[in-house]
Amino acid sequence: MRNLIYILGDQLSLNISSLEDFDKKHDAILFTEIWDETNYAPHHQKKLVLILSAMREFADLLRQKNYQVFYKKLDDKNNLKSFDIELKNFINQHKPQKIILTEPSEYRVLKLFNNFFETHQIAHEIRNDSRFICSHHEFASYAKDKKNLLLENFYHLMRQKTQILMEEIPNSKNKSLGKVSKLKPVGGKWNYDKENRGTMPITVKPPKITQLKNNKNTQEVIELVKKYFSKNFGSLENFNFATNHRDAEIHFSDFLKNRLANFGIYQDAMRQDIDFGFHSVISMYINIGLLDALDCAKKVEKEFQKGTCDLASAEGFIRQIIGWREYIRGIYWHFMPKYAELNYFNHQRNLPEFYWDDEKTAMNCLKTAIKHTRLHAYSHHIQRLMITGNFALLAEIDPKQVEAWYLGVYADAFEWVEMPNTRGMALFADGGIVASKPYCSSGNYINKMSNFCKNCAYDVKKTTGENACPFNYLYWNFLIKNEELLKNNGRLFYPYANLKRKTPAEINDIKNSAQKFFKTIKI
Repeated sequence: MRNLIYILGDQLSLNISSLEDFDKKHDAILFTEIWDETNYAPHHQKKLVLILSAMREFADLLRQKNYQVFYKKLDDKNNLKSFDIELKNFINQHKPQKIILTEPSEYRVLKLFNNFFETHQIAHEIRNDSRFICSHHEFASYAKDKKNLLLENFYHLMRQKTQILMEEIPNSKNKSLGKVSKLKPVGGKWNYDKENRGTMPITVKPPKITQLKNNKNTQEVIELVKKYFSKNFGSLENFNFATNHRDAEIHFSDFLKNRLANFGIYQDAMRQDIDFGFHSVISMYINIGLLDALDCAKKVEKEFQKGTCDLASAEGFIRQIIGWREYIRGIYWHFMPKYAELNYFNHQRNLPEFYWDDEKTAMNCLKTAIKHTRLHAYSHHIQRLMITGNFALLAEIDPKQVEAWYLGVYADAFEWVEMPNTRGMALFADGGIVASKPYCSSGNYINKMSNFCKNCAYDVKKTTGENACPFNYLYWNFLIKNEELLKNNGRLFYPYANLKRKTPAEINDIKNSAQKFFKTIKI
């Protein structure tokens, strides 16, 4: 055997860099279902089914294309321990001349492989992950000497690089250069976020996501998960994730046809009876390789060009794919490993038990968001940011515990994307590297963007007292406790101006209400 290509569970793409020069006569591919990887975070049962099924499906696809594939499954006879142990066993048995892999998406896994190769002095090559638009080097170059790494500026660069939703501005002729063109954003604006904040009336009925039929691999993995992971968080009922490229394309085409047109206006909306709304629900497919991010962005651009969606919907989707996703990955690799230890507010409280059991909270917004998560291994970005994340910030929960929850319960969660979104965006634990201000709110925002408050045991209009919405007094308590850290943040000028108008008695009531609430939280 000349080269062994080790493919990880989130690298299920025919275009992955490790396969670029594969020789079907002399090279081989190895997949291993690793026990440590199924247990390093409290993974949702549906997340485990998705990834293990997709790995098996991809291995079958490669075999159909005449690649030599070795695959080790997790079962009674083969409880695989870790990447390095299984790789060592394989090397001893088959003696490949060289190991090739695309760089792991997570810092801890890359460190494990680097340590392994250094310890055993094995010929190897770790290749860049070409599925991303912005390389580590490019992001480092962008970040160099910048005090603030604003998403918007980075997003402009990604739009220019990809030329998505861009059009030319011809300049006057130059004798030496001839006709020169520059690019400007289609529509004259880069960002239509202000048009992406509509509430969803009860009369609006988002179409259901196309139901897929589980294949043989998926059915086998469901039984495996029932056997070994039945105590994990989440429900296995109605499993409807795509586990191969064909079905992932079916789900994405369904979004383009039935939901993209209304995605823009309703992407921040929440409603009691809605699980997916008009969202694409494809982030898990992009993150494991079943869909290509840039290809998805270009297909949405084409829908706009055909007139099947407005610019706000197209730009809002594309901004998430080539802007936010690339920015978050850049942040992760640029600041790791120190990023994983940042705790700006020094929050230390334990994660409440209702994050694992939605029936143990009377706060309807939390109950609903956590229920959606338990049922689907999914919750859209506003529920993650402004419900479960907002609460964790205001309730002073330890960032590591919050990260472990997000990493485990969502099907699209891998550390590179989960950590900056949680520690940076939701919790502001990085002190402002990702976000320019803490994304926290009182119950007013939740009431505006959802109908959750109508069915809640708490009164969203009350700031303090026995049945006041906890988000209200926790929000003000957070601002009071962290005034020295936040008072100079220009984006918090109005909240702190309003805080100054409160009387000493009101301040005292806020503090007392918060302390009483903290005593009721079970961990």
